Amino acid sequence: MTQRPRGALEGVRIVDLTQMLAGPYCTMMLADQGADVIKVEPIEGDSTRTGGPFREDDNLRAFGGYFASVNRNKRSIGLDLKTAEGRDLLIRLVQNADAVVENFRAGVMERLGLSYERLREKNPRLVYVSIRGFGDPRTGRSPYTHWPAYDPVAQAMGGIMGITGPDAETPLKVGPGVGDLVPAMMAAYGLVCAVLRARGTGEGQYVDVSMVDSILATCERIVYQRSLQGVNPHPEGNRHPLLAPFGMVRARDGWVTIAAHTDEFWKELCIAMGRDDLLGHPGMLDRQSRVDNKDAVYEAVESFTIRHTKGELKELLGGKIPFGPVYHIDEIAADPHFATRDMIVEVEHPGCAKPLSIAGIPIRMTRTPGSIRRRAPLLGEDTDDILEGIGCAPSDVSRYKQTGVVR
Repeated sequence: MTQRPRGALEGVRIVDLTQMLAGPYCTMMLADQGADVIKVEPIEGDSTRTGGPFREDDNLRAFGGYFASVNRNKRSIGLDLKTAEGRDLLIRLVQNADAVVENFRAGVMERLGLSYERLREKNPRLVYVSIRGFGDPRTGRSPYTHWPAYDPVAQAMGGIMGITGPDAETPLKVGPGVGDLVPAMMAAYGLVCAVLRARGTGEGQYVDVSMVDSILATCERIVYQRSLQGVNPHPEGNRHPLLAPFGMVRARDGWVTIAAHTDEFWKELCIAMGRDDLLGHPGMLDRQSRVDNKDAVYEAVESFTIRHTKGELKELLGGKIPFGPVYHIDEIAADPHFATRDMIVEVEHPGCAKPLSIAGIPIRMTRTPGSIRRRAPLLGEDTDDILEGIGCAPSDVSRYKQTGVVR
């Protein structure tokens, strides 16, 4: 019997020089789909290894939940790129790779003598991906090229904070680090596109992803609103500016979301609420009238939902209209949907007697489903195998370790 591939990207090798969230999440997505991701860490390790959170019974503390979540399925080597031998080893790794991913500030790799142009000389089919706050000068020099940036900076300048908040005057940071996660997804997409082309033409290329640009692309609605309507969009609270009802309303024990903006779904909602009178209401007859009178629409809906629990509303509305209760993680863990879809996965965690739960893979493929095959690596856990794979003799590996070039 032919063994099923680990994933659609089996046979693709990626040298991962990233830290924090955006870069590691990008390469995690690729590793989940079967790519061989070699995580090249500083000799002291990725800075997020020590950041926690840690379980109380963790007697090793090799890495916390943050690192574990976004570095599964990868191999690790500690490498000192400040040494000539360390840089030479990286070049040897790149010669056998399809792609390199890094998220340093602009100019760092050039100062190390490891620029895209240098690496391309060694491997013309190399795809080189960078994730930076404001992009790389190679594709368009921003006045902020050398500014450091993290998630809240990208959220702020990319526009998502400016349309998120409880009222028009109060911007709000989105809970998860979308300023990192969205660029990570864009970078993974760009990498796969470029590798596909390189395999057909033999020519690699530079893939430049800006965190701020990625957030603006996610907020595409504000661009055409300004162009078509001449408006400067502001936060809309828990409502949609162009649809109603399309947002969040209170339940007796929390909140639920309802998206019954079409005439068909509005009718179903009115019937479920026992409010046939609303179907003939002059301010709610069609989609635009419901937007124009959204306060009255939401007041009518919430007067119904506030009398019921989330569970009751799920029974009354689920499957009839687009509806979902606002969940916290305990409710997510108890819902059979996420169990059926393997969206909470347990992995071994060094130093702990019990496994660690991490988020699963949302991309489902029938032939090459991908998988979480192994936990995040210990620092340098795969150094010997990785170096032997590029032709280093065991004696060389031992010498590199003794001199601190590798770990």
